[in-house]
Amino acid sequence: MSSKHKSRTKRHFTLAGAGILAAVAAVATVTVASASQEKPGQERLSQERLSQAEPRMAQAGNAVFVQGNELGGNTVHAFKRAADGALAEAGTYSTGGLGGSQINAPTDSLASQGSLVHDRRSGLLLAVNAGSNTVTAFHAAGVKLTARQVIASGGDFPSSITVSGKLAYVLDAGGTGTIQGYRITKDGLTPLTGSSRSLGLANKAVPLFSSSPGQIAFTPDGHDLVVTTKSANIVEVFPLANDGTPATAKPVSTPSAGAVPFAITFDRRDHLLIGEAGKSTVTTYQVRRDGSLKVLQAPLTNGQQVLCWLERAGKFFYGGNTGNSTVSGYVQDKHGKLALSNEAGIAAAPSPQSQGVIDLAVTPDAKFLYVQNATSGTIDGFRVGRTGALTKVATTTGLPAFGKSGMEGIVAD
Repeated sequence: MSSKHKSRTKRHFTLAGAGILAAVAAVATVTVASASQEKPGQERLSQERLSQAEPRMAQAGNAVFVQGNELGGNTVHAFKRAADGALAEAGTYSTGGLGGSQINAPTDSLASQGSLVHDRRSGLLLAVNAGSNTVTAFHAAGVKLTARQVIASGGDFPSSITVSGKLAYVLDAGGTGTIQGYRITKDGLTPLTGSSRSLGLANKAVPLFSSSPGQIAFTPDGHDLVVTTKSANIVEVFPLANDGTPATAKPVSTPSAGAVPFAITFDRRDHLLIGEAGKSTVTTYQVRRDGSLKVLQAPLTNGQQVLCWLERAGKFFYGGNTGNSTVSGYVQDKHGKLALSNEAGIAAAPSPQSQGVIDLAVTPDAKFLYVQNATSGTIDGFRVGRTGALTKVATTTGLPAFGKSGMEGIVAD
């Protein structure tokens, strides 16, 4: 194995977007709505203006972005975030690509976490176009998106993106499962030569939701890439070389401690936490220098149904349980031990307008949590209390609800 690159400056990045997986799923043949493929490559377009926003909205921060994932033309919906957490519509932007839906996806079309990402260092907002095998990069200034770039994803059905420093990687869920790297430049994304690697899966170009990989994420120091594979019950790690490319032809594979590994996040000690859908558990790992994983805390169950999303808010963590449309809360003690924030394992109970909980997003100051409800086509906003308790502040309606596809991916800035 070649030596890892020198430690990059740790950057804050937000991962948004995730998927739903039932622990046991019957495989059925379905027709997946799609449109003709875009020609792979890059597309430069002139700046697009906000369709509804006022000039005063184009300020730094205080924005929430939601990916519509429409099959006929993917969009990003922009919202202005008020001081109390309420959201106001501020425009809709075409990504120049197509949304997608995995085979048999019951609630979450992309069956992944991290399909929409905002990199605060570069100002780029990155979105996957699963139906046209492309990635879109926008420059984000407040709620305003400009300088759209569309670039080939390097494989079939892109579903998750991660950023660290001047590097970005996309996870393609279709076919064998592919990772593809890019350099982040002043002009957007440039493919990283020699960065493509296969996960060795056996999916169709449009994968079955239960067999597709769940997420790709950089470790906080930027030394490694972590990928979850659901039905394989494997966590894959790609150590990176000095030039940012994977240092090995194949990943370092570790059997998952919990069934159906899905969502990835990290604590303040840079330990890896993985949300597992099979029994709605969270496992804490140390990522060793050789890419292998050491279990630090065995799978912690929350008593809910189908945990597929997991995000950190300071010392607190929140998980989305799509099986019963609840949000679970977790807290770490000073030793890093994870526990439920209450005995019931529910930080936010379901409501008539909050059905089909999928992806989550936390504001950079960790004061607000936003939750996508795929079946309802709504976004719930919560204030994070001092004890980790959630108080609902607003519900935003009218977003693409799950049908043949549905919204996928959310970012809070």
